[in-house]
Amino acid sequence: MTVAEQVSIWDREELLTGCQAVSHAVKLADVDVIAAYPIRPYTEVMDMLSKLIADGKLDAEYIIADSEHSQFEIVKHASSVGARAFAGSSGTGWMYGFEALVVTATDRLPPLFLVGNRALDDPGAFGVEHNDAMSLRDMGWLMCWASTAQEALEHVFIGYRVAEDKTVRMPMALAMDGAFLTHSQHMVQVPTEESVKRFLPPFDLGERRLHPDKPVSIAPQVNEDWVMELRRQNWEAARRARGVIKQAYEEFNEIFGQRYDNPYFSEFMTDDAEAVLIGIGAVKMPTQTACRRMREQGHKVGYVNLRWFRPFPTEELRACLGRFKGVGVIDRDFAHGSPDNGGILMHEVRSCLYPLRERPNVINYMGGLGGRDISIEECIKMYEATLAAGRGDMPEELVTWTGLRE
Repeated sequence: MTVAEQVSIWDREELLTGCQAVSHAVKLADVDVIAAYPIRPYTEVMDMLSKLIADGKLDAEYIIADSEHSQFEIVKHASSVGARAFAGSSGTGWMYGFEALVVTATDRLPPLFLVGNRALDDPGAFGVEHNDAMSLRDMGWLMCWASTAQEALEHVFIGYRVAEDKTVRMPMALAMDGAFLTHSQHMVQVPTEESVKRFLPPFDLGERRLHPDKPVSIAPQVNEDWVMELRRQNWEAARRARGVIKQAYEEFNEIFGQRYDNPYFSEFMTDDAEAVLIGIGAVKMPTQTACRRMREQGHKVGYVNLRWFRPFPTEELRACLGRFKGVGVIDRDFAHGSPDNGGILMHEVRSCLYPLRERPNVINYMGGLGGRDISIEECIKMYEATLAAGRGDMPEELVTWTGLRE
């Protein structure tokens, strides 16, 4: 890529919060319909989008709903008539619209939603947990976590590109940690409109577009007659999404430079590692700092940051984690009463690794719930315990609650 081409790709570099970065991306994605019923910590996205529209910088329908359920229904129907649609929510707001969210997936419609991860009440809590987004993990959604504001901006484009592909057509949930990412500021490169248009084609629902000139039936009552076949179609779409994701990242790298070596996850200091931690979202920052400090002391550790949760990168992650002796999974979620009382991510990772003849020893850490910080010192202890597990010195309990008050 020449210097001239690089200049034409990036419009500017700006100090932005995660919410602001997503707002810029929604504008550049030329979204047609936005439905809003803001709830913290993602509120600033809707605040900024309304300002962009008021200032004449974004041409889109901005519909203020009377609830989260209504806003999700609005974007579902907007998508069904061929409009590129956007909405979002957090925590209990996400739960309130669950019926509409499930139906959007079963109707195979591809709007993009931002999930500003927030704890589920009660007690009242506004800090980050991942259970809000993960509650949809088995409902036919694409699910991706950003770990920086730059990733959040870029995955608005990537998310629409994958979701709207005619072989996929699934709704996209782009998640980012409340406060740690939604409100923190990062230096973000903002691309030009021309470069985004090169990557993201106009939305075309094709023959499935709802229009009075060509009436079609959407979501008819079928029960035992056709439900099995419809479920199988959704299942096939999720399988096909893996190939579309890879293709989308290849095209993204061709236009914007080699920004992602692996679509599904990133690796940090893993080349000769004996033990690694794996997590999602903003936990990447303290874990990578702790990794550097452990490396300075001669410990062979690394970090794997999972980006895509659905579809789960089974083969790729199995090949990656199968190289190590110990794997410590960090869950910013909970799954009370689950096998071995572990977290959601731990079960996904352990299931992924099960077919290997020589599997790494897997242990689990629960931390950062309700927005509590996960410190560098805690991460160092996680690395030490994971190294020990890799040598066969497994803890008495598979799950360790880290940062818990005495």
